[in-house]
Amino acid sequence: MAVGNRFIDLRAEVTAAILQTIRAGWQILSRESEVQADWLEVPITERLRDSMREALRDLPWGKSMVVLPGTESRSNSSVTVPDGRLDIPVFLIEVFVGQKEHDPHAIIECKRVGEGNAHLCRQYVVEGVDRFRSGRYARNHRTGFMIGYVISGGEAGVVSSINRYLSDNARASEHLQPSKILEEGWVWQSLHTRQGQSVPIQLHHALLSFVVASVP
Repeated sequence: MAVGNRFIDLRAEVTAAILQTIRAGWQILSRESEVQADWLEVPITERLRDSMREALRDLPWGKSMVVLPGTESRSNSSVTVPDGRLDIPVFLIEVFVGQKEHDPHAIIECKRVGEGNAHLCRQYVVEGVDRFRSGRYARNHRTGFMIGYVISGGEAGVVSSINRYLSDNARASEHLQPSKILEEGWVWQSLHTRQGQSVPIQLHHALLSFVVASVP
């Protein structure tokens, strides 16, 4: 991940484009009948990454965005051995031109979630959200992205389950809220303070349902 000092602050239009690329890739992936809700997150993510690349061929911003392979990462410049792995890193031409930043400009972390599934919702927070909150991922980014593969229930129910976990751990201020970037039911947002930093990170959550995504 990026290790520079200047924060990467994505324009709202760029954030929306990343979210729409995720959705377009998911729609392509949903046509592959062998991809099922009982798959683990790694093989789903591998397929989604390929589908996002395919989707970019037909999207207006396709020449300004690059979906990179999953890669090992360092949380900061003092770490000499990779201490993380990025699920879907994104490279943006405008950020590179403006800031000469060679590392990924947007980071997408992927987890399985289910309505009422306390274990998966806890993992979504502890092994997903908290990697951004701690600075392990996107230390010098103002924006991060999460994908939740909805294996049971609906998007609103999953959000309620995640927010219940946050409330139970005195973190109600971090609740997922309806997105202000895309006013659609599958995308949400949350704001998190970060350890040792005054600049919070905004996370955008794309909840991708197998049931909804199978509709052409």
